[in-house]
Amino acid sequence: MDKHDADKSSLSDLDVDFIRVLEDLIDALLANGTIRLTDLPPQAVKKLSQRKQARKRMRDALDLLDDDQNIL
Repeated sequence: MDKHDADKSSLSDLDVDFIRVLEDLIDALLANGTIRLTDLPPQAVKKLSQRKQARKRMRDALDLLDDDQNIL
């Protein structure tokens, strides 16, 4: 991998982290009433919803134990 490819990869990693920060910021602004979901463009609402659903599916897939199961 040359330096240009390494820089692009590094920037992509930073972008992923930054996107998550932006999602958390939007969630916080929505939670405290600073903005409303209707304040955002429909495309942004759709993308946020898709990401939330994807994260939920991933979280659910990794949840190997039901919350109702008594292990001990």
